[in-house]
Amino acid sequence: MASLALAGGSIGCSQASGDEKPYGLERRVNWTTSRIAGSPDPPAPYRMVRAFPQFIFKHPVFIAQEPASERFIVAEYEGKVYSFDPADLDGSKDLYLDMGRNVSAFSFHPDYADNGEVFVFSAYDPRIKDRSKSISRVSRFQLVPGSSPPRLDPDSEQIVIEWPAGGHNGGEAIIGPDGYLYITTGDGSGSSDRKNTGQGVDDLLSVMMRLDVETPAPGRNYSIPPDNPFIDHPGARPEIWAYGFRNPWRFSFDPVTGQAWVGDVGQDLWEEIELVRRGGNHGWSVMEGTHPFHPNKQRGPTPVVPPVAEHHHTECRSITGGYVYAGDKFPELRGVYIYGDYQYGKMWGIRYDHQAQKKTWHEELADTTVKISSFGLGRDGSFYALDYDRGEIYQLDHNPQPKQQPPFPRKLSETGLFTSVKDHEAAPGVIPYSINAPFWSDGARKERFLAIPGDLGIDFQEDRAWSFDDGAVTVKSFTLDMEEGNPRSSRRIETRIVVKQDDHWVGYTYAWNEDQTDAYLVEAGGLDRSYEIRDAASPGGKRIQTWHYPSRQECMFCHSRAAGFVLGLRTHQMNRSHDYGAVTDNQLRTLEHIGIFKKPLDKPPAEYAAFPYPFDDTADLDARAKTYLSVNCAMCHVGSGGGNSNLDLGLKTPLAKANLIDEPPLHGSMDVEDARLVVPGHPERSMLYTRVNTRGTNQMPPTSTNLVDDLGARLLFTWIKRLEAKPETAAE
Repeated sequence: MASLALAGGSIGCSQASGDEKPYGLERRVNWTTSRIAGSPDPPAPYRMVRAFPQFIFKHPVFIAQEPASERFIVAEYEGKVYSFDPADLDGSKDLYLDMGRNVSAFSFHPDYADNGEVFVFSAYDPRIKDRSKSISRVSRFQLVPGSSPPRLDPDSEQIVIEWPAGGHNGGEAIIGPDGYLYITTGDGSGSSDRKNTGQGVDDLLSVMMRLDVETPAPGRNYSIPPDNPFIDHPGARPEIWAYGFRNPWRFSFDPVTGQAWVGDVGQDLWEEIELVRRGGNHGWSVMEGTHPFHPNKQRGPTPVVPPVAEHHHTECRSITGGYVYAGDKFPELRGVYIYGDYQYGKMWGIRYDHQAQKKTWHEELADTTVKISSFGLGRDGSFYALDYDRGEIYQLDHNPQPKQQPPFPRKLSETGLFTSVKDHEAAPGVIPYSINAPFWSDGARKERFLAIPGDLGIDFQEDRAWSFDDGAVTVKSFTLDMEEGNPRSSRRIETRIVVKQDDHWVGYTYAWNEDQTDAYLVEAGGLDRSYEIRDAASPGGKRIQTWHYPSRQECMFCHSRAAGFVLGLRTHQMNRSHDYGAVTDNQLRTLEHIGIFKKPLDKPPAEYAAFPYPFDDTADLDARAKTYLSVNCAMCHVGSGGGNSNLDLGLKTPLAKANLIDEPPLHGSMDVEDARLVVPGHPERSMLYTRVNTRGTNQMPPTSTNLVDDLGARLLFTWIKRLEAKPETAAE
């Protein structure tokens, strides 16, 4: 694919970068009128605070306190497991085990203090490059006798059981209250249950196993408990206790009732918390939560059990199962199952009446910035969480009463962003900006502003998201024509702001009133309004357009951590000319000149890349298509973006490595014959084009838009039509 244009092109810097040219703004005016502080919503009752800050790990995925000492054990995903003494202020870590394979989780034998046995769940060997040949494994290890600090003997490994790996491997292995070893596994596929294993009981994928590892049968390291549910079912694997899981990431047992709780990672829209009982069918992939997914697939031998709780992807993108709290540190939480979300960092609690078989309480407990890969328990009642990206350990704490602050602005006129809301006149220090490639917003035009209080600033990054100081606010106002194609009929309908406070980005939206004099804060759950648009092409000369005001959570659906939280304010978008009124100047040049960037740029703006306008037919087609996908799709369809497919549409990902060309669809074919994600030369068979050109259940983007982007769909149609059969010919 052609590289993106440098700023010297038609949409880049319109004047030379020498100092003899005037700047768009001659000096920085401090924004001093901000009234955006606190929150309109009551604070969550708990927060996560750093624990043991002297210890940092690489991609930690599991933490537990060793039963025989005060030490904690932490597993890194790449395969090393460390122990540490929390009282060691130097942060010294001691190797507990080097697995040589990835590690997902471990658990101590109930008699660990006497027998030193540990069970380790490992999904694959990174030395095997062909993942189709990967094997998941649960192993049993033994402590080196007398080792101090404690250390597992790698030569003591006893492989309990193995099964095929792939994607969505789960899992965990824990001795249950009945003395049997329980193991959870995923569907082993990239997405959409491609191996068609979710409803089957004839393999060890998508299941919870139950094994007797204390009295193994001849020739293997376990036997089958006699009351396992599918022993007598024809063709079934007798190891299975329950089935129908997609990717059970963390499970645990209630220490009082012995009930197994599972956090099951969803796919298209829904994340699940499940209670697992003998023979339970948890629905995948006939169902995703309580919603049909592949409803026509053959179902398993037992009825589908609905989840205890489910979360839509607007509030939760990758569930992390937790524990039923039984400590004394938070007596008000005793008996509450606490779990969270990997993508958004939120945490919830559930009280469940096992006799009545229903939940009696379900509340959000904390809203954090932690990328929660796993939870852990301390014997003193502490409740821990691991941040996969930062490698840090956090612990639950009461959220202190917030400092007394003025009420959060309920009107746009109260935010301090505008001198005159009616005239849309920005306050001093609020900087207008424009971007090269706008996100599709149902035909609305947008005006954009940046506001950073005082002398705070931005850490500029050439190829990554810019980093903003606390207090930064981005503003976007939407204007809609009430007569199709007639800008004189336009009216403002919405202003969205995204605010950074306490190192946490939050989105709010304001709906404009009929008089166009002010806008009012939309409640947390969002809002839909219908507008009558005069349109000669519609029956009766008019149509009804529904405008969706996103919920607080929907704002962060796109403004996600993977996307860098702020979408438009980055180099490829901002490297262009902007009309500041008296002067038109390159935005990077102007922002550098007035000191918004904390350090001078390394090179002139003309030497940085810039997005082309996607609908400029004179620009390179490949670059325009790549830009459109990067802007409209890559906030989800990129590594750790939460998009439930193998797609990687990131700006720097070559087409040949995007898992896009000739890939089978993972989310259904919408009756498209012989469908693939993209079939070079055949947009009519390409799901990428079909879903962008669709509105409803299967639409893309999946939220905040009710109208097809005709220009975008046409661009993708033309691009796919001209693609060569081999992706390498179109690669960057």
